[in-house]
Amino acid sequence: MKKIILLMATTFIAVTFGCKEEKDQMNGNTVMTEAEEVPVQTRSYDPVKADTIEVNSVSMTTAQWKQKLGPKEYHILREAGTEPAFQNEYYDNKKEGIYFCGGCGLPLYSSNTKFDSGTGWPSFYAPIDPKLVKRKMDRRYGMERVEVLCAQCDSHLGHIFPYEGVPTEERHCLNSLALDFKQMDI
Repeated sequence: MKKIILLMATTFIAVTFGCKEEKDQMNGNTVMTEAEEVPVQTRSYDPVKADTIEVNSVSMTTAQWKQKLGPKEYHILREAGTEPAFQNEYYDNKKEGIYFCGGCGLPLYSSNTKFDSGTGWPSFYAPIDPKLVKRKMDRRYGMERVEVLCAQCDSHLGHIFPYEGVPTEERHCLNSLALDFKQMDI
């Protein structure tokens, strides 16, 4: 019982203070809008070449999305939900591979740009290529944040926050339920 209470308290503190820190950073004069991103260079071989990825338009009805996705995935991808910190599949994943959109399968992020932000969600400093994601201002819940969406199906992936210490000075804070990971050598 003590472990459950400790886990719940830790999650609450991480979510509360993680969001507060991001909110405080976003309320300053340096609100991030369309920040320039850098292309990701993988080591010797990248099974996903950004210049060969085609971004098409995926348009489905609400009923089609609900049939394709489970209730939790639908809530994250189509209703811009957020999963709990430290209780999701990929926050601590250290395997090499590619993270694909959970809605349409577009390759989005490489494990080469994944890092441990300590926030409890998978964090990346850049997508495979900037054309693969869209940015949109999100002013819900009294905060001003930058939402990150799949460029192909407009599925909600998470948010982008300023973050010092990584090459782009950005943290793409994503939901595991918005991603499908495929382990591969890169």
